[in-house]
Amino acid sequence: MDIKRGIIKGFDSGTYKATVQIAGSLSVWLSEVAVARNILAAEMVAGRRCAVIFFDETNPGDAVVVGVYT
Repeated sequence: MDIKRGIIKGFDSGTYKATVQIAGSLSVWLSEVAVARNILAAEMVAGRRCAVIFFDETNPGDAVVVGVYT
């Protein structure tokens, strides 16, 4: 398990998934990252920082946004 910082680039409230740019990576954005349901949709604003947990470091599809902050 690995925890990384990121920046929200987009959010789909219908699927509750986000597009996230991992800190330190200028060209790689992860799409369809699950977002914890305890985070309000109104908090998922593009440009906000976030914390992402990777349960399997080799599979970005097995990650979840667990928090947002300013």
